[in-house]
Amino acid sequence: MFVCFFQSVFCFLSVADAGGEMVVEKAGSGPSKPVGDRCPQQQEPLGHAKKSKQQVSDGFTVKAMMKNTVVRGPPVAGAFKERPTKPTAFRKFYERGDFPIALEHDTKGNKIAWKVEIEKLDYHYYLPLFFDGLCEMTFPYEFFARQGIHDMLEHGGNKILPVIPQLIIPIKNALSLRNRQVICITLKVLQHLVVSADMVGEALVPYYRQILPVLNIFKNMNVNSGDGIDYSQQKRENIGDLIQETLEAFERCGGETAYINIKYMIPTYQSCILN
Repeated sequence: MFVCFFQSVFCFLSVADAGGEMVVEKAGSGPSKPVGDRCPQQQEPLGHAKKSKQQVSDGFTVKAMMKNTVVRGPPVAGAFKERPTKPTAFRKFYERGDFPIALEHDTKGNKIAWKVEIEKLDYHYYLPLFFDGLCEMTFPYEFFARQGIHDMLEHGGNKILPVIPQLIIPIKNALSLRNRQVICITLKVLQHLVVSADMVGEALVPYYRQILPVLNIFKNMNVNSGDGIDYSQQKRENIGDLIQETLEAFERCGGETAYINIKYMIPTYQSCILN
């Protein structure tokens, strides 16, 4: 007991065997270590810092199942993204002076001055070219194409029905641009087209698969303004409302099979006749 008390109070001196150096040790400490030897520092492994950082990888890969890995989400589909426009045949023919039209300024606004009677025009040649101009968004090409179509549909009569197959590709190209302005103009033209002559609405039924896919994308695109006033409804520029009006016009003028074909391409559409 006396020895334990002595060791806890005093320090004893020990002489190192190797260098003969004197080292002072405290009681209860571990074995003596030479002064000249340095204690090695513990170093972290090289990959330790990288493991703490999360890595980003693609899905359905081997790397995605590793620890500290975040799977990168899918890219944006771009369904509502606008497509770039391409040079149209309408602009080429207009700049070359092949159309018998001119711009006339009136007190009510601009209108087309036709150099020949509209009833005497070759609809197989001119009407598809004017429909090709639906893709234009600059003045005066956009104005001449839109107003020229409405004038020809108003005076076309029986000449419109044989030209329907030639109008599908220009209509599809205009809708495929996904441009809000172009879509609104094209929808108004389609509403005028189905009532322009007899049997035109039924002639469009086989081509619903080319026309309706884009309408299915933008069908629910309505502006939620709350208790505010949406002036696009007054100007008829609300895409959702225009699509609903166009589909109802297709159903009313398309005959018995119109609703079935519309429902096949746009499942959320509800009939305006059966209901």
